[in-house]
Amino acid sequence: MSRTLPVNKNDYIDVEFTDLTHDGMGVAKYEGYPIFVSNGLPSEKAKVKVIKTGKSYGVGRLIELYERSPYRVDIPRDEKHKYGGCQLEHLNYEGQLKYKENQVRQVLSRIGKLEDVVIHPILGMEEPLYYRNKAQVPVGEKDGKLIAGFFKPRSHEIVDTDESVIQLPEVNEAIQVVKEICRQLGIPAYNEVAHKGVLRHIMARYGKQTGELMVVLITRTEDIPNKNRLVKEIVARLPKVKSIVHNVNAKRTNVILGEKTKVLWGNDVIYDYIGDVKFAISALSFYQVNPVQTKVLYEKALEYADLSGEENVIDAYCGIGTISLFLAQKARKVFGVEVVKEAIEDARKNAALNGMTNVEFAVGEAEVVIPKWYKEGNTADVLVVDPPRKGCDAALLQTIIDMKPKKVVYVSCNPATLARDLRILEDGGYKTIEVQPVDMFPMTTHVECVSQIVLK
Repeated sequence: MSRTLPVNKNDYIDVEFTDLTHDGMGVAKYEGYPIFVSNGLPSEKAKVKVIKTGKSYGVGRLIELYERSPYRVDIPRDEKHKYGGCQLEHLNYEGQLKYKENQVRQVLSRIGKLEDVVIHPILGMEEPLYYRNKAQVPVGEKDGKLIAGFFKPRSHEIVDTDESVIQLPEVNEAIQVVKEICRQLGIPAYNEVAHKGVLRHIMARYGKQTGELMVVLITRTEDIPNKNRLVKEIVARLPKVKSIVHNVNAKRTNVILGEKTKVLWGNDVIYDYIGDVKFAISALSFYQVNPVQTKVLYEKALEYADLSGEENVIDAYCGIGTISLFLAQKARKVFGVEVVKEAIEDARKNAALNGMTNVEFAVGEAEVVIPKWYKEGNTADVLVVDPPRKGCDAALLQTIIDMKPKKVVYVSCNPATLARDLRILEDGGYKTIEVQPVDMFPMTTHVECVSQIVLK
């Protein structure tokens, strides 16, 4: 027998929000039926229009607030706020930190069944706006004019935007200047429906410590109209630019970058520092987008590794070697593994750049390479993992349990998969000592954690 829902689509109802979902939507219940509403905050009472109903929950739109949360912030509803990817911008920063810390506590308890772990107060930013060192914005056309900005939620409609409140000012400026020059030169925007046109995306990367700027032009075509004039204008109007790169993506795809990249002007990389470690960053490099909090995160990982200089360390999912090189400052030897070949090439270059000879890198899946190392008799005193959102592969977790390194340091971008993996390690003979949440992405729902795990 099907359940009769207490609400219908287009109903107007009065609700009280009691919680936030993992993606920042307000949670209310109407006669026991959950309703999720963007822009709602716990303790608020509001009028809501029901816009979607399902068997287990409905979705609503906030119409009117009757009672406001003390943590609510009034923000302009212009494009840079409305479509800038800032799901929590209406929640003040104190409230954001409380929400993220609570999210970590809830999933470690509910999913990981970890009740006696020390969870430290979250480490936030002094200045939680204008922090991202990289932007890549889609380009389109409206009323015959080239536009670039953000996609409207759940659509591919581009909203022309002049600024993002979470991008560094230098990144915002670079995107706008390049957009204006492309308009003036009449460079055609890409049309994804017709798969015609030229300019697909504009990317800007900035080294916060070095002041070096990279501009990347992603096109459908091998040629860019007025290319020489375009380069000349970018160099003239952006004095910090050190690299202008052209990336070609001729495929019908939502993937941003293509396989062919060439330098139009300047260097093929820019440089930046995390602490005392120098990194070369190419157009294709993975590099953390919040340099201030990356230093906080990596210093905590180094603290939890507690290295004396005599340890062998394995760094799974090592990327371009960011954590590996931090660890190499204190370890006897570091072995990094990463599936992306280009990232390993960057890692080796970064090791050479810093004169570090006690680190080696291998290409391959961590869940394949590390078990192979273990079978060959290569073990680690400390093992560091920094997996993607899906968490660690089961084969890697089993190898950790079999290898029995004295310490595991787990850097996570997803509290739910962290909790799942910690439970597996606990059942395999490890003990989670402490977890440190770090706010890497203010104004968004994302939270990172560093966990210290020791062999029982």
